[in-house]
Amino acid sequence: MSERILRLPDVMATVGVKKTTIYGWVKRGDFPLPVRLGARAVGWRERDLDDWLAKRVSVTAGTE
Repeated sequence: MSERILRLPDVMATVGVKKTTIYGWVKRGDFPLPVRLGARAVGWRERDLDDWLAKRVSVTAGTE
């Protein structure tokens, strides 16, 4: 089974925030870590983002 890796533009579109916010969250440990694809390239596992989004939705739903 192959796993889809999303590059930063796709991650920004999926999550709805800009690059600086994503990297700030990564630094604080509030967002999945990227995987290194090359010397200057990173991406995020689609499954990790799906899990993160599901947790965010469940946290938000619990506060209403």
